[in-house]
Amino acid sequence: MKFLAGLSLLASVASAMSVDLTQRGGPLDVKIEVVNNTNVKASITNTGKEHLKVLKTGSILDNTAVEKTQIFSASGPVAFDGLRLRIATSALPEDAFQLIAPGETVETSWDSAEVHDLSQGGSFDVKVAGILQYAHVNSTELKGTLPYSSNIVTASVDGAAASQARRVFHEKRSIVQSDCTGSRGSATRTAMSNCRALAARASQVASSGSASKMTEYFKSSSSSTRSTVAGVFARVANECGSTTSGYARYYCSDVYNACSSGVLAYTLPSASFMVNCPLYFSALSSLSSQCHAQDQATTTLHEVTHLSQIQGTSDQSGCYGYSCVRQLSGSQNLKHADTYALFANSIYVGC
Repeated sequence: MKFLAGLSLLASVASAMSVDLTQRGGPLDVKIEVVNNTNVKASITNTGKEHLKVLKTGSILDNTAVEKTQIFSASGPVAFDGLRLRIATSALPEDAFQLIAPGETVETSWDSAEVHDLSQGGSFDVKVAGILQYAHVNSTELKGTLPYSSNIVTASVDGAAASQARRVFHEKRSIVQSDCTGSRGSATRTAMSNCRALAARASQVASSGSASKMTEYFKSSSSSTRSTVAGVFARVANECGSTTSGYARYYCSDVYNACSSGVLAYTLPSASFMVNCPLYFSALSSLSSQCHAQDQATTTLHEVTHLSQIQGTSDQSGCYGYSCVRQLSGSQNLKHADTYALFANSIYVGC
């Protein structure tokens, strides 16, 4: 049952990292080093004159295995295969944030081998780039984004040790026990039914509906963009259309201890399973009639797009919510989970 179930590389790195939201500038200075084979240590300094209250959940400041590092071998980028989250964009708790004073440096570290396959060993170029969302000091309401881009470090990796770190991380899934029963099981099944309906309607609109709506969310209404988006939503509708078949397994137990402050749900695409966190059930309605609001249906839709069999979307290094989606390029929107969730919501609500 489905519920139970080096320098020579710099040119390629620079090309791959030409992301709109990760250009240098702003009050964040990030420097990294690689220690103990594959551990990345990042030092983040507030170079501005004001305190920065940044969202750590889902970012490089998070302790969970989210996408934090960009790694390149001689043959190109090394794929990330860790956790994809959906973060609440309202009513966030204080402990979801990190306050960084002017001139202060905070440090964080993680093992990049857990979520990148570095088992071949040898030379890799490592970089950290993305955004941090922020709130005003006396608030938890997200107000904007702060881009950052680190130095590039060339690391010599012991492939056997990297392979062991990766194996230990991914074997955690063997302890999963499904507990999507009772009210949580009912809520999850309802969310999947609503997800199917939202995705089916969104697929129709993407195929032949409003050009302005396509341009608003995906920056284009060309036939190729329409075909891509409509295809993604069609696959989402098919996946959400059954609780006894499909690609993913759905759980309500926190397999990777990733249900931290503000996390609604997460997906491990490489293992095709999804987890609904306690906040998913306590903070979200089943289906919202408010523009760009989060609910259980669109959260499930968001997570389904992360599956490699559906679209393999990312979160663009922590980009959540309508205002952030509007800052992305068209090519980024096509690979961004929240863009699909927000588009589906807008079609249903009539934004």
